[in-house]
Amino acid sequence: MTDVLTALGNRWDSRVATLLGASREVTIVRRCADLPDLVATAAAGLGTVALVSSDLRGLDLTAVMQLRSAGVQVVGIAAHGDEDSERRLLQLGIARVVPGNAELAEFEAALTAEAADPAFDAFERELDAFRDAEPGRMREPGSSPEDPVRGVTERLQDGPQDGAPRDEVDAGAGRVVAVWGPTGAPGRTTIAVTLATELSGLGIPTVLVDADTYGGSVAQALSFLDEAPGIAAATRAADQGALDLPTLARLAPTATGGLRVLTGIPKAERWPEIRAAALERVLTLCRSLGQVVVVDCGFNLEEDEELSYDTMAPRRNAATLTTLAVADEVVAVGGCDPVGLQRLVRGLQELGTVQAPVPTVCVNRVRSGAVGISSRAAGLGGALAVRRCGRGVLRARRPRRAGRSPSRGAGAGRVRAAVPGAPCGADDRREGRRCPRRQQPASAHGASQPLNSSDRPPTV
Repeated sequence: MTDVLTALGNRWDSRVATLLGASREVTIVRRCADLPDLVATAAAGLGTVALVSSDLRGLDLTAVMQLRSAGVQVVGIAAHGDEDSERRLLQLGIARVVPGNAELAEFEAALTAEAADPAFDAFERELDAFRDAEPGRMREPGSSPEDPVRGVTERLQDGPQDGAPRDEVDAGAGRVVAVWGPTGAPGRTTIAVTLATELSGLGIPTVLVDADTYGGSVAQALSFLDEAPGIAAATRAADQGALDLPTLARLAPTATGGLRVLTGIPKAERWPEIRAAALERVLTLCRSLGQVVVVDCGFNLEEDEELSYDTMAPRRNAATLTTLAVADEVVAVGGCDPVGLQRLVRGLQELGTVQAPVPTVCVNRVRSGAVGISSRAAGLGGALAVRRCGRGVLRARRPRRAGRSPSRGAGAGRVRAAVPGAPCGADDRREGRRCPRRQQPASAHGASQPLNSSDRPPTV
């Protein structure tokens, strides 16, 4: 006998109760008045299957995940031929949908089927396949540790090992790379932007996602308007079951050929909009939008927020923890200075306590004498971090002059390609690349003329 909880609208409640009342295989334990009543009853362990209608007020992806976390499977009911309602239920992760005019046998078959939804099983198989294929895979021989991008790029170009069943994955064949780092601004955004632009420059369709709920700055780094909806609109649509691939493509504009950008929240106070289940759905769809998905994460990995509430409250660090859980690669970024290396080593220890792949350590802003009289100290600090939790060390060199923009540092050519009008770096000049001359704004006659000494503003 299957214990069923129902939360249906007035259109279906009476008919379903009459049908299931005559069944010998299922029994209605409680007819819930609304969604909060259903979630509370499921949390109390009074049922194993929940039957919900497509017009149930407040039904979203977060509520479906709460029911599943309580061990209750979800079955939907929609009007016969109503494709919009069926599509919405499917996008909410409800794989079993029964037409409203179905007979008792069809209801019994749906409510007594296997416990897990096929879509949820496929997503779990995808995660297990990627995690089993990646942890033992080291950097390809011959890749230089001097390049902070090449080692990861080569693995991403190769794709997963032959054992990974790409053809069975419904969520898309793209791979997620999480760029994480401890507190102290070690350069997570710079590395994430450079990595994404390098991959797109190699002809790999790439999606750059800003999931930092503390200080997202990808939009500013790429000269996007921070008022763009970005990830907030994507997660909101995913939570309501309205996010599909065309919608996600509209929310992630193209910065340059092959690079799409899903900007972050403009204010840190808007972090409750980034729900864990909705973000997971967004990243799953991003796998179909690009071959590689680069995600800029926040620094905080604490999970103690649940202790502060006695209900299912939103968690600020859920975005970072969810990204690390679904990621195929993790790049851990740390600064090359005494404080930065100490934070990196301790951060790697903390990273080992959460669900995440083995990270590739990237020591950023490496320069001679940063941690002592010899540059060997930097290599020693990186080796110490690898012995604790890392898989390999990548070193990103510090620009020659402090205060230079990120577009003049490592990967300047790619970042300049993603940011129209960005200045050329010294490396570009040494390679003989032509840089556009700075011009004065157009005059009244419509002609723009180069600046000269008489046109420059006075120095203060």
